[in-house]
Formats: sequence, C-alpha cells, structure tokens
Amino acid sequence: MKIMFRTLMVAVILMLSLASQAAIPIRSIELPVGENQVNEDITRIFNDNLQAFLTLTPKEYQRLTGNKLSFSETVKLKAAQRMVKSQLGKPDGENKFSKGGYIVLVLLGWGFIPLGILSDWKGNDWWVNLLLTALCWLPGVIHGFVKMKDYYK
Repeated sequence: MKIMFRTLMVAVILMLSLASQAAIPIRSIELPVGENQVNEDITRIFNDNLQAFLTLTPKEYQRLTGNKLSFSETVKLKAAQRMVKSQLGKPDGENKFSKGGYIVLVLLGWGFIPLGILSDWKGNDWWVNLLLTALCWLPGVIHGFVKMKDYYK
C-alpha cells in the first residue's frame, strides 16, 4: 500500500511540475546581435517604438538621422524587420504553450488547461475537454488532439 501511495504521489508531483513548465510563455522579440546587429540608431528606434521600426525605410532613416545606410546595413535592417514581423505575425493565443507541453498535458489528462489558456477561457473547448476527460481519459485525449490543429499549425 505504501509503494502504491508513493508512486501516486510521484506521478502527481510530476504532472504538476510539467504543467507549470508548460505554462511558461516562449514568445520574446529581440533584434539580432553580434556581427548581424543593425546599427545603434536602428536599435534605439526599435526599443522606443516597435511600429516605427517595422515601417522604417532607408530613406526615412536618412531623413531622421541625416546619415545614409550602407547596402549591408540596409540588408540587415530588412532582415531584422522580417524576423520581427514573423515573430509578431502569430495571434496572441498562439504561442502561450509550446507544442510539446500541450501534447504532454493532453496525454496526462490535463488538456483542458492549455485549451482554456489558449482560448482565454472563452468558448466551449476547455470545458468539453474537461467533461470528456472526466468520463474516461481517452475521449478527452482524442478531443485535445483534434482541437490542437486550431491552435498550432
């Protein structure tokens, strides 16, 4: 009986630790550093106003600073803008959980948690998953994997 209780407690602790790690946001936006770093003026514009950085053109940069960008700086600027746009291009609900964390929680029967957080606790997905998981673990897992395509592409 003691061995079974210990095993159950270890499983509960493992599930809770995995659930807490899966809830850590993975989204952060940074400019390239090192040899791919754009010049300091562009980095300052990025830090001050993200939208201004995304719409910055070499002509606009020359008008603002009086300095003309070299060809390599222009290429770096465009690459940095493309990288930031791709990081921002996803809806807010999309990168709150890593895909692996979502899969682990669904398999453990906690699929209603990421579904609720990804949908901001609106809609029916999370409570339907909770009910299906409570009925019998397998329907909740199937529902979680079916709904995964709505949040991860």
